[in-house]
Amino acid sequence: MGRQTTRTQVSLGKRVALFGCLVDAMTMDETVRRIEDIVRSGGPIQHCALNAAGLVAMQDDERLRQIVQRCGHVSADGQSLVWASRALRQQVPERVAGPDLFMALIRSAAERGWTVYLLGAEQTVLWAARTELLRRYPDLQIVGVQNGYFDESESDRIVQEIRGSGARMLFVALPTPMKEYWIADHLEELGVPFCMGVGGTFDIVSGHITRAPIWMQSAGLEWVYRLFQEPKRMWRRYLVGNTRFATMFVRELLSNIGPNGNRRS
Repeated sequence: MGRQTTRTQVSLGKRVALFGCLVDAMTMDETVRRIEDIVRSGGPIQHCALNAAGLVAMQDDERLRQIVQRCGHVSADGQSLVWASRALRQQVPERVAGPDLFMALIRSAAERGWTVYLLGAEQTVLWAARTELLRRYPDLQIVGVQNGYFDESESDRIVQEIRGSGARMLFVALPTPMKEYWIADHLEELGVPFCMGVGGTFDIVSGHITRAPIWMQSAGLEWVYRLFQEPKRMWRRYLVGNTRFATMFVRELLSNIGPNGNRRS
């Protein structure tokens, strides 16, 4: 089981409950400012970019659910969550997409001289992502990289390497729930103020995967684009997962309707 972690004393913004999970109801700019405060404070805090697939996974994975509930910051990484929040009168202001937040934080790190460590993905993808980030932000200090192909016996070595690097931000590009497990298990030992799981973001930055057009992202159709890119790998996650999320939403909506048919306040 993951170790219990403590939260840094950084003021919380507005948090709303979605499907039994507390989500930080912040815009992208507000999220970036709060994470900058976290880095300055010394942390440690684990960040979770939560989308519909993650919420569905939490229904079957108690360990994942507990980890997400303990995260110091949880962003709504999915347009479906934003729409659901509004229908449920929780009002998450906008989607904070994981890849966009990652790039905003990389830009912030470069401007402020904060060191970063990149963990995860295949070696070629990882190196290409590192090269692209340094091309965009020559002042960025990447103090270490490690691909995601390691087993638990190597974790102690990797943790000590990250701790010794003095990184202020750690980005972990492993699949869900591996990234959440790994960060939670080692958060206190890493000595990094801010740790964020970024899933396939390195693939996007490196150019190995392209994102959907902006209009598809805004329309909540990014999953369709990803499904056509990798149908064999993504069909179950999106088709089965989206159906389960829709069922969860209807159940939650009905639970907010009182016996007289009116919405509960």
